[in-house]
Amino acid sequence: MTGPLVPFREFVLKVHSRCDLACDHCYVYEHADQSWLTRPKTISDEAISWTARRLAEHAATHALPSVTVILHGGEPLLAGPARLRRVCEELGSALNGIAELDLRIHTNGVQLSPRYLDLFDAFDVRVGISLDGDRAANDRHRRFAGGRSSHPMVMRAVELLREERYRHLDLGLLCTVDVRNDPVAVHDALAALEPPLVDFLLPHATWDDPPQRPDGTPTAYADWLLTVFDRWTEQGRPMPVRMFASVLSSLSGGPSLTESLGLAPTDLVVIETDGQLEQVDSLKSAYEGAAATGFDVFRNSFDEVAAHPGVRARQLGLAGVSETCRRCPVVRSCGGGLYTHRFRSDSGPGPGSGSGSGGGFDNPSVYCADLAALIRGIEERTAAATESAAVRSPDDLLAAHQDLTRTLLAVLHDTLDGRGGALWDDAWRLAAAVEADARGAQALDAVLAHPYTRTWLAGALEDARADGGAPGPAAERLAASVAAAAVRAGLDLSVPVAYRSGSLHLPTLGTVLLGGPEERGAAVVRATGDGFLVRVRTAGFGDGPGDGPGTELRIAREEPEGPHWLPVRVLRQAPAPVLLLDDLDPFRDCFGGPATGRLEAERADAWAHRIAGAWSLLADAVPGLAAEAARTLTTLTPLTAGTAEPGRHGHGALGVGETADAKELALGLLSGFRRAKLRALGEVTDLYALDGTWEHRTPWGNEPVTFSRLLAETFERAGLGLYDPRFLTGVPEALDMIENAAEVTVDGKQLIAAVRKETSGTRSAAGKNRRRISPSSGQVSNGVAADRKVTFE
Repeated sequence: MTGPLVPFREFVLKVHSRCDLACDHCYVYEHADQSWLTRPKTISDEAISWTARRLAEHAATHALPSVTVILHGGEPLLAGPARLRRVCEELGSALNGIAELDLRIHTNGVQLSPRYLDLFDAFDVRVGISLDGDRAANDRHRRFAGGRSSHPMVMRAVELLREERYRHLDLGLLCTVDVRNDPVAVHDALAALEPPLVDFLLPHATWDDPPQRPDGTPTAYADWLLTVFDRWTEQGRPMPVRMFASVLSSLSGGPSLTESLGLAPTDLVVIETDGQLEQVDSLKSAYEGAAATGFDVFRNSFDEVAAHPGVRARQLGLAGVSETCRRCPVVRSCGGGLYTHRFRSDSGPGPGSGSGSGGGFDNPSVYCADLAALIRGIEERTAAATESAAVRSPDDLLAAHQDLTRTLLAVLHDTLDGRGGALWDDAWRLAAAVEADARGAQALDAVLAHPYTRTWLAGALEDARADGGAPGPAAERLAASVAAAAVRAGLDLSVPVAYRSGSLHLPTLGTVLLGGPEERGAAVVRATGDGFLVRVRTAGFGDGPGDGPGTELRIAREEPEGPHWLPVRVLRQAPAPVLLLDDLDPFRDCFGGPATGRLEAERADAWAHRIAGAWSLLADAVPGLAAEAARTLTTLTPLTAGTAEPGRHGHGALGVGETADAKELALGLLSGFRRAKLRALGEVTDLYALDGTWEHRTPWGNEPVTFSRLLAETFERAGLGLYDPRFLTGVPEALDMIENAAEVTVDGKQLIAAVRKETSGTRSAAGKNRRRISPSSGQVSNGVAADRKVTFE
């Protein structure tokens, strides 16, 4: 088996192998593996010491920041306080200075008392209690050997753990599902106890010993859990539920939160009372010896166990599930189900497709239909509430990017942690003053929303994380941004700035020329009635002479280009929207092709006329998309070649090359806008997950591609198809592929629904296009494929 070894981070330590209850659904005593009969009742001192030694060795080898040890059984409290204290002391001592120790204990609660909880408080051992719901539900399985109810004793344990002095030790409740129990009564009984977490567990079963389905319903467990989900939602989600949280996380592109769902590799190992090292305990439900590895703590390291074929089989992600599962759209959420639940002793008819299934674990889960119905049921119930507003609304997408920019700025400030220097500190303080004014806050938002702010932040964060300090351009850009905001708002505020290469660039406004190309220095910017004043200083932030002490330049906001001032030009040629023509910003070179230098006036006018002409074609052919682009785009930057393309960072800018053909430029602008929008969406929400895990073939190509490329090409083609319907060829089929792909998230499906809506009713037959354009092969030239508010504190 290939792939790197996955170190263990969770260790189940069996401290006692017997139990004081006789639960008839227990995998340890009631299922196929009966090895408990040969185990010592209580773990020995030697096994404890060797376990501690192996834990420290493993944590040090893999530089693990923390390890979790779950004290388990049988019933671990039967080991007694003295033995449990010995375990806690040895493990803590061995890991001291190596890794943080997260100690937990899973108990039926019958023996729990203040004596145990005081011990657990001393060693910070958190306690999870098994409880299947109300008394009727709990008594169905969790009884003493003579049939007596355990419910009153478990409830006393839960109430004890809820006391203020022990509340911090409460790990939550574990509830094994029985579909004969009333799901609403179970939910309400658990919720009334206000647990920090509830873990619903499917009863262990295999294809040889399938779960009970009293009424024969193939999705009985999903139906039961969805009823609980509905009640949980109706009651305002009174406590976290791990299974539901895991499904919701994976549907939105996040990770699985439980071993029983998702494709994350297993990182758990079991140490039995005799020191034997075994795989996950639930495997005892499959067959005698299923969990065995042949290793023990006395002779073997945890790395040897991690390399065991049985362990490795559960670390293969998608490659470790059956072929049926690999083709299933919900596999990213269910992960093929718990490994144990896939077991079949010999070949037989497979679930769902009617194809044969192999012996062993190369099968879908025996709960396959339930898991699919549960995941789809949760998605149907929550999609509207969990969908990102940024996908639905261009204005919300802009707002999300504004929040993201401010968040990144706050992260940069925190990363610098006081090491940004005087210029940074002054700029941060003055930003707060600007933001305190209503006009200033609006102006600061406008400056920070400039697309190249994000390019600056991305580079500055990378540099700050590399060396812990602020390189000159980082502090200089923040100071210049604050100065630009103060000028835009007309605030009577002196803002220290620094300049280099003889120029000071104020984002969204223009560049002040202060000296020769090699000169650096410091200055102060202050707004005046009709513009601003720049006073050059010789001492302070720079190391160059500047223009001498006290040198001042007065710049009017509407002042034309001159020897000391290069304004950012503004395009105002209808029907194109008002856009900045930014050929000055030092951070504008963030496109695939190089940006031009400052355009001469005549060339800039010709460039603007071409944009207006192309926009006129778009406004006529695709008025909806043209209107959306007008609300979204703020900046165009001239490139030396190409038609149009989005930048690497930020939202609202396109790099545009000089082309004489308005039709080609219109198509390029539309292509660039679609690519920019998809990139912008991907920066604020997850449209897909596990990109590259599966391969897809587009309807218009022969080579397999990743999901991200399939989505990008489809989204771009759909937009171009509104301009020229020939580009819609294959788009409906591609949309079907995306909608049924395992990678797509709730927001990805929302985007696809929007694309279906915008392309519905268009003509897709080649040759029936409304406009004739130069490409005829399904591709456009120049690389266009047809193929919370953070404040300054």
